[in-house]
Amino acid sequence: MSRLDADSPERAYGDFSRRLSYGDYLHLDLLRAAHQPVTDAHDEHLFIAVHHVSEVWLGLIVRELQAAMTLLDAGKTDTPLKVLARVVRTQEQLTNAWEVLKTMTPADYLQFRDAFGQASGFQSAGYRMVEVLLGNRNPALLRPHAHRPDLHDPLLAALHAPSVYDLTLRLLAARGLPVPQDVLTRDVTTPPQFHQGVLDAWLTVYREPDTFWDLYELAEKLLDVEDNFRRWRFNHLTTVERTIGFKTGSGGTSGAGYLRRALEVVLFPELWAVRTHL
Repeated sequence: MSRLDADSPERAYGDFSRRLSYGDYLHLDLLRAAHQPVTDAHDEHLFIAVHHVSEVWLGLIVRELQAAMTLLDAGKTDTPLKVLARVVRTQEQLTNAWEVLKTMTPADYLQFRDAFGQASGFQSAGYRMVEVLLGNRNPALLRPHAHRPDLHDPLLAALHAPSVYDLTLRLLAARGLPVPQDVLTRDVTTPPQFHQGVLDAWLTVYREPDTFWDLYELAEKLLDVEDNFRRWRFNHLTTVERTIGFKTGSGGTSGAGYLRRALEVVLFPELWAVRTHL
């Protein structure tokens, strides 16, 4: 029998009455059922699809960040590097979703914008969890989820737990680097603040990469994550500006103005500052 015959479509499984099919495994009927536009506007289908895809990617990022944090908390650096590399690749897909949404013009968007009321990406629990795990902490941002304990409770727990950067700094201290005690015992519900002592610890790592190679790689991978996080926020801003200009956002924020201020958030300040001082 030739290879062509062996690989012919006729030889593929055709009876799935008692087997798990592709659609069954992925619950595609459920996925399609979730796609429910509330208007007849053509571009509302695009709008929903892009946000559905983005939420799936956000969920994966949360899962991978949590896995990396568990490993860092256990003092490991090798596997977290692989996991964070996956986060970076996933962030790239998430950012590219804005490029698809940018094909929607302002006139297209206005055909259905009023139909979803105050619903807004600002209320995305997946995005908020990513932000909290990375260290951007603001209890007020959890309020849109107060009516949903299944969403609010995990966010609140993450807010009161160390961020990925807190765990990284604890790992540096465990390796003998001089991370100040007040940093190690800081209130983790607050956003990170630049600390000269932390910068000094990272300077040691960056000046002696052969000695601290795994920590050096970890620092660069964390910077990749924040770099991509900034790119996502920037693409979000430009998409909003070209679609609604400076109108108020549907969720009640100032829209583009709020997103511009969000670009100023720095998650790992010493990792950016270390370049200046080398």
